[in-house]
Amino acid sequence: MQQVKIYNQTRALPGELQAGYCVTFGCRLRGLSLRRALPQSQGLLLVQQRATRLDAAVHMFFMNFDLAIAWLDETKKVVDVRLAHRWRSVIMPQTAARYILEIPTFWFDYFSVGDQIEFENA
Repeated sequence: MQQVKIYNQTRALPGELQAGYCVTFGCRLRGLSLRRALPQSQGLLLVQQRATRLDAAVHMFFMNFDLAIAWLDETKKVVDVRLAHRWRSVIMPQTAARYILEIPTFWFDYFSVGDQIEFENA
């Protein structure tokens, strides 16, 4: 899986953040399920064909740890940020999103609605 570096153009991140670039249905469906842990500097960027609320929903079944989720629109602007708790149902963004960034909860305070995000090949 391709890795991308994540940059918040609106505010500086306290360290490097990389994410797997996940574009296939199978990759998006599995997500981070069944992993034992996630390194603090790693995440997963789920890429949808188009921006929607329903397709951007995240399930937390079979998850062994909590996540911070940042939803981005087509322009890579953050449209919603939430904490997702393991084994607790499904979370849908408030606004349609094309990109879903799943990251360790450490990063929750470093992403806010309106932030402009960029990513490039690692």
